[in-house]
Amino acid sequence: MADEFKGNPVPLRDADYARAARDLGCSVAALRAVASVESAGGGFLPDGRPKILFERHVFHRRTKGRFGAAHPNISHVERGGYLGGAREYDRLRRAIALDRKAALESASWGKFQLMGFNHQAAGHSSIDGFVSAIKSGEPAQLDGFVTFIRSRGLDDELRRQDWTAFARGYNGPAFAENAYDRKMATAFAAFTPAKPSAAPVLQLGDSGEAVSRLQSLLGLKPDGAFGPGTKTAVTYFQKARGITPDGVVGAGTWAALLA
Repeated sequence: MADEFKGNPVPLRDADYARAARDLGCSVAALRAVASVESAGGGFLPDGRPKILFERHVFHRRTKGRFGAAHPNISHVERGGYLGGAREYDRLRRAIALDRKAALESASWGKFQLMGFNHQAAGHSSIDGFVSAIKSGEPAQLDGFVTFIRSRGLDDELRRQDWTAFARGYNGPAFAENAYDRKMATAFAAFTPAKPSAAPVLQLGDSGEAVSRLQSLLGLKPDGAFGPGTKTAVTYFQKARGITPDGVVGAGTWAALLA
């Protein structure tokens, strides 16, 4: 039986980001920063399903706690119970068996991790319509994000790069627990075109702020150490962009990363 959540992982193009930035009056770097923090930059899992995170505290509220005693891992007054990656769908399916609508509304979806209960603010009258759009590809995920940002009046915060105010409105009052504002500020700096001196030649064994910036652009955890994992990611990126895959980050690779 085909998985009902299997989608069409069409990626965003630079032109899609540029269009959305014009619509919101913000920079492309601001949009990329949000996506980088919310989903490490990608809207789909390797198996073609949208990235999700199931929020048990939301499900608990939306079902008035009636499943909490028997199913505390998916219905609880406190957030948590996360399994990560594809295993979040295991949690979602368990919740669907109890209350499908509440379950779908209790997950965050796609590249920008829009909460299902915000489907109307994202331009969809039903949760099923919202999920169908999310599955259709990253362009629809971006469209939903733009609509949501406008409906919540957060476009001004994006234009100002007021990450504390944006995170409060986008991630909720508990945003500081996960340092969303600081993470977005760091990601924004990483996606903002750098002066040549801030983009030195980097290779295996290097360390420092420039390596952290490189790792953020690649969607990696920025630990500032250019190790084998970073080299593998650089080589993969170079191959995808038609650059000699030597794992060394020179001017050509920096230009492609910052394009």
